[in-house]
Amino acid sequence: MKKNNLTPKKEEYFVHPSSYIDENVSVGRGTKIWHFCHIMKGARLGKNCNLGQNVFIAEGVKIGNNVKIQNNVSVYMGVTVEDDCFLGPSAVFTNILNPRSRYPQKDKFIKTLVKKGTTIGANATIICGITLGKHSFIGAGCVVTKDVPDYGLVIGNPGHLAGWMCACGKKLNKGSSDTICCLGCGRKIKIK
Repeated sequence: MKKNNLTPKKEEYFVHPSSYIDENVSVGRGTKIWHFCHIMKGARLGKNCNLGQNVFIAEGVKIGNNVKIQNNVSVYMGVTVEDDCFLGPSAVFTNILNPRSRYPQKDKFIKTLVKKGTTIGANATIICGITLGKHSFIGAGCVVTKDVPDYGLVIGNPGHLAGWMCACGKKLNKGSSDTICCLGCGRKIKIK
């Protein structure tokens, strides 16, 4: 691992010896980076993150605090992940809509935003250019092709809105009102 002036002292975070951190990377205190990971230059990882085995973080990607990234996830250039998100095993992000090997399009990467508290299930695919709303929940194997509202539960291929989830992880029962009270934690949530 190369040291640089942006990263706190090695004792303040953990990197498995099989992983590689490029120069000009910021790693927050309490973050753990496990086996066979690669963090590219200019990436920013917040505090208390946990990166499982074989995670790739591309150049310039921003990861918030307390983010859990499970095994085999690649977070490509143009993706921003806010605080308290969960990226399930083998979840996939894209950053170009029509890629071609012969015609590089690095100047055409499309941004994707994963807002605070979002959960992305195992093997889900997130197509670039969308926003996953606060505390949204993306089901395992889902292919998300459009924006997801705050607290939205999306499942299927292509993904479709199938309900609402509380920040605490309980499925919400929506009645005729725009405000739902979570039966798990009592939180009141206004659905837009």
